[in-house]
Amino acid sequence: MEKITPSTVRIAFTGPECSGKSTLAQWLSIELSLPLVPEYARTYLANNPSYVHEDLHAIASGQFTQNHEHDRCICDTEMTVMRIWEHVKYGEISRCIEGLTLSESYTVLFLCKPDFPWEEDPLREHPEARNELFELYRQDLNVRQVPYHILEGSLEERKLRILRLIPH
Repeated sequence: MEKITPSTVRIAFTGPECSGKSTLAQWLSIELSLPLVPEYARTYLANNPSYVHEDLHAIASGQFTQNHEHDRCICDTEMTVMRIWEHVKYGEISRCIEGLTLSESYTVLFLCKPDFPWEEDPLREHPEARNELFELYRQDLNVRQVPYHILEGSLEERKLRILRLIPH
């Protein structure tokens, strides 16, 4: 892949729960001095971790809006997370989330492998299924022909891979 310059970048992280997305997004935001777009679901579900199907549409819309407010930013998550979440939880991908997915645009997308130790979090739902979820992410991205880079290994290995792809 051709290297890109930080002045023309919208980078997103995707992948299963507890796969390093937030950690890497926060680090890269500082590394490149670009705004960080946090995971909207955390804010939305902070005071009420139970949710219904319609809440996923509100979360997806909020995430999409925040991710596309800046031409240059680092996004903690994106619509693939919403697609897999909705598919696993409700057995479908709605027109709402499909439409947001089709409107997404990122310079680089990183798919994080869940090879970190599990960390308990009240908003996480699938500690035993992270590898299966990773395969769903990979399949979804491949079917949609979305270019991505897999991040795996230690945090330092992931950071080095990112820096090889993105000049700093």
